[in-house]
Amino acid sequence: MGYADREWNRARRQARQSRWSVNGWIIGLCVAVFVLDGFLARTLPASITLARTTLEGEPLRGADARAPVQGSPISLEQATQQWGPEVLRVAARVGVAQRGVMVQPLGQDKRTIGLRFSMSSPPLKALLFFSTASALLGEDGVGLPSGWPQLWRFVGFQFLHADLTHLFFNMLGLWFFGPVVERYLGGKRYAAFYLLCGICGAAMYLLLNFLGTQFGAWRPGAHVPFLLLNDPTTPLIGASAGVFGVVMAAAYLAPHAEVLVYFVLPMRLRTLAYTLVAVAMGTLFLGGGNAGGEAAHLGGAIAGFWLIRRPHLLHRLFDWMGRVDPTSRTRRMRLNRARGGLETVEIDRILDKIRREGLHALNEAERQVLREASRR
Repeated sequence: MGYADREWNRARRQARQSRWSVNGWIIGLCVAVFVLDGFLARTLPASITLARTTLEGEPLRGADARAPVQGSPISLEQATQQWGPEVLRVAARVGVAQRGVMVQPLGQDKRTIGLRFSMSSPPLKALLFFSTASALLGEDGVGLPSGWPQLWRFVGFQFLHADLTHLFFNMLGLWFFGPVVERYLGGKRYAAFYLLCGICGAAMYLLLNFLGTQFGAWRPGAHVPFLLLNDPTTPLIGASAGVFGVVMAAAYLAPHAEVLVYFVLPMRLRTLAYTLVAVAMGTLFLGGGNAGGEAAHLGGAIAGFWLIRRPHLLHRLFDWMGRVDPTSRTRRMRLNRARGGLETVEIDRILDKIRREGLHALNEAERQVLREASRR
């Protein structure tokens, strides 16, 4: 027996290979993106469009939505001095009256027809953030629709975070609850589970924001429970949708496990999970702060609740992926089945030859096929 085949060495090798779990890789990737984007922000500054409105604060529609910017961006305070306090009212109406907001006039036929509100952003955040406008219209970094949906944002936004606190609490949730779900699903299915929960969170946000935008065009200023009336360019970032899916799955697998909320208040995991869902639904119903984030949380929680009870759906996903992924186990199994059928035909041919001509008539290649078949 060779060195690499000895039992104790195989156990050591497996321990080394399993040192980093899929959950650990997800946490590491989120942290790495946050740190790298902080460094890149100094050398590759970018911007994110927060809203494009008329001078009265209404969303631009039709051909006006493609109006080009005129002039360099100026701060909200400078815009107020230049165009009057009406700019502040418009900014507050679209929910972007905050520090760091920049304003540019939008022109058409040598006249100003609206305003573009934006904020400076690190380059990775500008490339990967999710919004209804980018998902449906392919709106680029300067707020102009390119016409092509940017589907990578459904995954990319899950690895972005607004600040260190946002990152810390999301990673803390994955650190505590992710291993429970990964042990149940296995690494590969857990990765698919996490990403699908995040994608469903983005889809929920997109659906409620799209419906809210349509209703807002019909009834300006009206509030409808569970609809998001914010501007379609508003960015969505964070791993929270995937984390909510993981928490719901962990609550299904270990409902009576006790957790300490804020490291102080003891609570059953199932109670915690459904309390978080209730808070998300209440915020959406009332249209409270971070309603867009809560919509994504709710979408991720629903996906987690559904998928953890039907893990075979993740197998079907890999069956589909296996048709195009040459490294997948599904593809290898299919090829082995096909190869096994060919080998059976070859063995039958060799056995017929032995019956007709005797064992001495076989060549070396045919003898090797028989030897390999006898070892199985």
